[in-house]
Amino acid sequence: MKYILSKFSHELRNPLTTVYSTVQLIEMQHPEVKEFKYWSNLAHELEYMDRLLTDLSDYSKSEKLQLETFSLRSLLEKISLSFAVTIADSKVQYTSKISPSITQITGDKTKLQEVFLNLLKNAYEAASPDKSIYLEASSEDDNVHIIVRDTGCGISEEQLPTIFEPFVTYKKNGSGLGLAICNNIITAHGGTISVKSTENVGTTFFISLPIHM
Repeated sequence: MKYILSKFSHELRNPLTTVYSTVQLIEMQHPEVKEFKYWSNLAHELEYMDRLLTDLSDYSKSEKLQLETFSLRSLLEKISLSFAVTIADSKVQYTSKISPSITQITGDKTKLQEVFLNLLKNAYEAASPDKSIYLEASSEDDNVHIIVRDTGCGISEEQLPTIFEPFVTYKKNGSGLGLAICNNIITAHGGTISVKSTENVGTTFFISLPIHM
């Protein structure tokens, strides 16, 4: 299945790039087209297709890890600071608590960063103004535990069982691959990811990762 998706996204990438480049060239040579009805929708849909192909490619490669030993605490602190700066102009309150006991871990640094950023991004999109987002990381025995919680809109009881399934999405213009990719990456590391949520109260994601694979 993943091979087929990878092949599919690769075969579509070149013609889509050609179409998108042509649209940009037309805009440069004839700026008046921006005023044409449906032109902005065309550009928007092409951008959405490009993001979808990127997600398809990422999904097909999500279980292929490039292992290294690195400081997970440093990575989480860097992600936390970057995220805080990103939402600084909003009214959403962000808090993080990263235990000093977290040191080095063996894993794919780039893919784990993708997981944490994706969960924080989802939390921000779910959190209405004056709500909060919380990141906590701690270690116990040979495992690291990361929690990402928001006091946002929550997920319905009916939707919860399917949120990690590929191509299942409840967000407008969502590909349905973000959480599926997160699940694949964490599972490939020998870890687990789970979620608890209540509508109009908030959502909490729980990640557990072994320090050594």
